Formats: sequence, C-alpha cells, structure tokens
Amino acid sequence: MKKLFVLIIVFAHLIFSDDEPMHEHHEPMEAMDHSHHSSQHNPAPIGVAGNMHHMGWMFAIKQGSMPMKGNILDGESISDSDILLRPNEVNSMPNNLSVIPKKMDMEMTMIEAMYAPSKDLTLMIMATQLSKDMSLDTYSAMMNRDLIGSFSTSSSDFSDITVSALFTLKSLENSKTHAEFSYQKSIGSNNQMDEVFTPMGSYMNMTLPYAMQPSDKASRLVLGLTNSRRINDKTSLSGQIRYKKIINEKDWSFGNQTEINSWIQYQYKPNISLSTRLKFINQEEISGSSATITAPVQTANPRNYGGNELHLGFGADYKINLFTNESEQIGIEILFPLMQNKNNLQMETSYQFIVGYKRTF
Repeated sequence: MKKLFVLIIVFAHLIFSDDEPMHEHHEPMEAMDHSHHSSQHNPAPIGVAGNMHHMGWMFAIKQGSMPMKGNILDGESISDSDILLRPNEVNSMPNNLSVIPKKMDMEMTMIEAMYAPSKDLTLMIMATQLSKDMSLDTYSAMMNRDLIGSFSTSSSDFSDITVSALFTLKSLENSKTHAEFSYQKSIGSNNQMDEVFTPMGSYMNMTLPYAMQPSDKASRLVLGLTNSRRINDKTSLSGQIRYKKIINEKDWSFGNQTEINSWIQYQYKPNISLSTRLKFINQEEISGSSATITAPVQTANPRNYGGNELHLGFGADYKINLFTNESEQIGIEILFPLMQNKNNLQMETSYQFIVGYKRTF
C-alpha cells in the first residue's frame, strides 16, 4: 500500500501542480512535444494505452506475451502439496483441489486505427485477440494424493473491441493533459471447452476455467487521464490513471480495474528513445459465476482472481522507414513484477513483453 500511495502522490503532482516554463525559449523536443504537435516519436512506451495521436491517421499493431509459472497464495509462494490440502470450494467432489496449474502462456494481438481531426481530439478503434495455453498436473482425489498425469489446454478467440475519444484538457508550453473516454465490448467466447484429465484418471470434455476464456461478454466504460511534462530537451515525465468499469455483464465478468502508470522517456538519439515505467494494477475479483465451470482447480473459483500488482518496465522506440517514406516506428517494452499481492490462490507472473509497429499517414 505504501508503494501505491507514492504512485498516487507522484501522479497527483503531475496533474495538479502549477506548470511554469522551465526555459524561456525552449525549442520543440521530438520525444515529447504534444504542445507543438511533433509526431516524430511516441510520447509513451509501446505498452501504454490511451495515448493521443497528433494529426491525421495512424495504424498500429502490437503483440504482447505474458508467461506465468508456479503458484502464490496471497502473494506468497505455495507448494503443490499445500495446494492439495486446500478445500474445493466450487464443487463438493472431490473435497480438495486435485488439479494444479504449472505453466500458462498468454499471447495478445492488438490492432488499432487512430484518426486525429485536430491537435486536441483523437478518435480510435481497437480490436484484441487472445490465445492462451496452460499446462496442469492431476492428482488422485483419494488416499495418497499421488500424481497420476499431466495435460494441457488451450483457447483462442477475439477478446474485445474498443472505441475511444481522447481530448486535450490542458496544454501549456512544457506539459499537456488529456482525457480518455472509451467503450469496450467483450465479443469473444466465454464458454470454450477442452479435454481435461480428471482426478478419476479419465479424460473429459469440460468448460475451461475463467482464466482460459478469451472473453467474459461484458461491456465496460473506460475513463482515463494522462499528463505528460517536458523536463528538458531530451527528457519527459508522464503519469496516467485509467479506470475500467463494468456497465453490463452476463453470468460472470472479470472485475473492475484501476491502472496507474508513471514513466520517464529519454531521447537517446534523434531516432531512438528509451523509457522506464512503473505500472500498478488493482483489480477486483470475478463478479458472478458459471454453473458449468466446476473442475477441482483453483482457476475455477471466482475468488481466486484480482488483487494488486506492481511492475517495472523498460522500453525503447525506434523511428524507421521500413516500408514507406511515411513516419514509421517500432517499439518494445518488457516489464518485471515487483509486487504480486494477488487475491487468494493464483499463478505467479514471470514477466510481460510487448512489441509493436506504428505508421502515421
């Protein structure tokens, strides 16, 4: 909580403190010049959402990867033998958890199109596709609780479509603040099935747990606020807060989410910028439940979702002319977990990696 408090204080200072020009006659800075409408460099790491375009059209495609390995209970490591002692809260048979997730890989593809009719307004549409793979071990439900087999499951589908409007709230010589208003509709399947190896030693086709579903069929409102401030000709400091609120749901949905980002961008060379970012996420547990998700595994319990996470990221953006003479950019970012205070029993995140390509017209 102390780290969250520090992040909120830093963000509040960025947004609400008085902005006085740092120099009387600054030249525009390529890496961070919202006020002067430069599109030479991205003013945010590639993994940051809710970023304004400057003028005209922009197309982007991003690929994200998040592997997970092992399990934690309330943020602390837990052994498989201890997991087997925990009660099965979803179904009465068997009495204890008997299937344990070992590894999970999530791949995310995002395609965005932006149009900025003016320097103070950006319209965006984005589609997301998810692919998930999980490896699990199955133990006997009775007697010595011996390991009786391993199996894997997978799912893939479109996840959601988001339409957004981003608009300037305040623009000064060395800083700019913009707001985001988005509507996100989850469009993929929320009841995908796969073959699982049960504690009875047989294979059965079952509805996959919530973590393996590409979608939850919910609709969300996304509200965001971003401030970017130029420190000097090569360095900028930015802060962002985004809140995702469920406004319509089916039987179940992933919980409301608050995300806070703070990052520093440094213009290393005219065509290369480097960044470091702190990312904090607070997410509520799953709302509702599905009557068909009943396997004796932790991921079938809606209480085992959400929590608080803090990540540290490092990124780089490269201005290139790969296919055309138009402005093109490749960005990469990798984030490592500093804190994973997840609710109850969940898998542990190893890292997150994002790579993306952008082109302006």
